[in-house]
Amino acid sequence: MTSEPDKKKPIWRRYFLWGMPVAGIAAAFVGGIIFWGGFNTAMEATNTKDFCISCHEMRDFVYEEYTGTIHDVNRSGVGAVCSDCHVPKDWTHKIIRKIKASKELYGKMVGTINTREKFEAKRVHLAMNEWERMKSSDSRECRNCHDFESMMPEFQKPRARQQHLNAMTVGQTCIDCHKGIAHSDARDRADEEYLEKLEAPNPSFIREIPPEYLASLERIEAKEAAEAEAEKAAKQAQHEAVQAQIAAAVDAAVAEERAKAGGEEAAAPSGGGGGSDVGSDIDWNAVAAADLKLFYPGQASFEWVQNGKFHGGARPLTKGGDQCTTCHAKELDTIGNKIVAGGELEPTPIPGKRGVINATVQAAHDDQNLYVRLQWPDAGHNPAPFVDGGKMDPDNQIKVAMMITGTGIELGEQVGCWASCHADNSYMPFDPGAEAIAANGDVSGRLNTQDTVTKYISESRTEVEIKGRRGKALGGWDKLQAAEQIEQYLADGTYLDLMRVYADGSATNGYLLEQRVVNDGEIAASASLDAGMWTVVFTRPLNSGAPGDVPLEVGQTYTVGFAIHDDFAAARFHHVTLDTSLALDDDSAFINVVKQ
Repeated sequence: MTSEPDKKKPIWRRYFLWGMPVAGIAAAFVGGIIFWGGFNTAMEATNTKDFCISCHEMRDFVYEEYTGTIHDVNRSGVGAVCSDCHVPKDWTHKIIRKIKASKELYGKMVGTINTREKFEAKRVHLAMNEWERMKSSDSRECRNCHDFESMMPEFQKPRARQQHLNAMTVGQTCIDCHKGIAHSDARDRADEEYLEKLEAPNPSFIREIPPEYLASLERIEAKEAAEAEAEKAAKQAQHEAVQAQIAAAVDAAVAEERAKAGGEEAAAPSGGGGGSDVGSDIDWNAVAAADLKLFYPGQASFEWVQNGKFHGGARPLTKGGDQCTTCHAKELDTIGNKIVAGGELEPTPIPGKRGVINATVQAAHDDQNLYVRLQWPDAGHNPAPFVDGGKMDPDNQIKVAMMITGTGIELGEQVGCWASCHADNSYMPFDPGAEAIAANGDVSGRLNTQDTVTKYISESRTEVEIKGRRGKALGGWDKLQAAEQIEQYLADGTYLDLMRVYADGSATNGYLLEQRVVNDGEIAASASLDAGMWTVVFTRPLNSGAPGDVPLEVGQTYTVGFAIHDDFAAARFHHVTLDTSLALDDDSAFINVVKQ
């Protein structure tokens, strides 16, 4: 009996691998490739700019803000599209981001932001979501292109170099400072306490400063130092030429006066009066001149510089201990020229007013007295359009002030005289006005004023509003400390020593505490305009022992500030310096007061 041969199994069932049909494995493999390819194709398709702006919410409300920004058009020719900033590069984080973003589909369906009004109402919430995401990842997407190691100081402005050094040292990340660089900035609409917490340094973000960065920093600082020396030599030569021109003009004037007087002795004209021989015993040719750049500050108050909503350097100043000059010393021309032209910090610009004054300062002493000489070029008259006649102070074409920082003043050594410039002083944005001042009889009576608020230091007030929360006015003019406390501050040296010189050579000595006070302290001065150059010289005792006078001693370094009101200016329409160091017989200070 014969049996029929066994039927052969289909080929896809004959071969097994690990108990599974090989054909099935192959089919699954091919299917996986197709699925994976399709999945990644879809993933990449949703990462394109065209996809992102395919809905009108993105096209009309977000994309139009991005167009023309540095991420869209820049000198490298490589723009960053939506996904470069908002979608991680690595697969794991990308998937997580895509899953989280899926809820945006629901928002699209229900029309959460389908109108401009709805979008603006949600803008801060949407921005905060992105800020928090970037903060949590140490700005991972930013650093895909802008790693600290690739941002060499040689290609950065001085302020950027310092801020990036601070960031690496204390643990800050890109989004802490760089909000609103591709879209409208919503930072000023967020709560200040929220921002302070969000932007606080994270110790886990601290990174070692790359050797390449330090080497680049050394190269650019050496280059800038050489350029500064060359510029200083050129200015010194120019200064000497101007001095010779001034001397010739004075000699000519003296000769003319003698001729008119029939050969009788005639005194050299001072251009002002009030002690033209002040400092005549000082050999100014033997005293090195320091370049003093004064810039136009507009309405940038002490409150303004401490408020992170307005001033990006608020945290380095108030938390990091930086001085104003740390970031701004090399960009005063840019700052002054920008502010003086009008804008947020100058609502009432004066056409033609210069943004900076380039002056020189010299200082000497004779063991008893301090002598200071400032010189700067006159700039002609540019009438103020908001004042009848165009001159705010018709009697004084110029006024010069020098302030010496006393002890115990908040941020005093970092900001110098800026500590006295408040948002509620005259002509400032929160100036209370004559009516409100007169209505507060107690304070106005103590300040002996009916219509103006002069400069003061914060210590003289029980409270000074900095943040402006819930619509509060900045400053604290009416929160005056008790008279006993003011007297104690004066005794402790907590004030700004203030000396002022006027166009006619007269001068006043005083201090800034609860207000500007003239105390009849010893001072002598002269002021003259010769050959287009102003020269102001003043002297006061090194240590008079008088209330309001900061004693000047060898071995101590003092923070000082200068202000020049030129062109018949008054109140805040002046030019000022940043924090400046002064010391006796110490060439490490910016102003070295040399003994003669």
